[in-house]
Formats: sequence, structure tokens, C-alpha cells
Amino acid sequence: MNVFFRDFFTDPVLFLSFGFLAIVVSLCIFFAFFFLKKINDAEIPDQN
Repeated sequence: MNVFFRDFFTDPVLFLSFGFLAIVVSLCIFFAFFFLKKINDAEIPDQN
């Protein structure tokens, strides 16, 4: 298991790949919750 962590932190391609993947996934999760919150908090106009 120590070999995996050593290779992970010494290989910049592997480290940056997982880093950017984590950033993209976290942004997707943030915007999903952001838009769902905005949809739930939106006021519905009267249909007169």
C-alpha cells in the first residue's frame, strides 16, 4: 500500500489527473445543488 501512495505523489501525471478529476466532480456536485436550491426557492407567479 505504501508503494501506491509513493507512486501517486511522485508521478505528476497521475497526481494532476486525479486532482483535476476531483475538481470537476466537486464543481458538478456544487452546481447540481445550487440549481436545485434555486428551483426550490423560486417563486411561482400567479396564473390570472
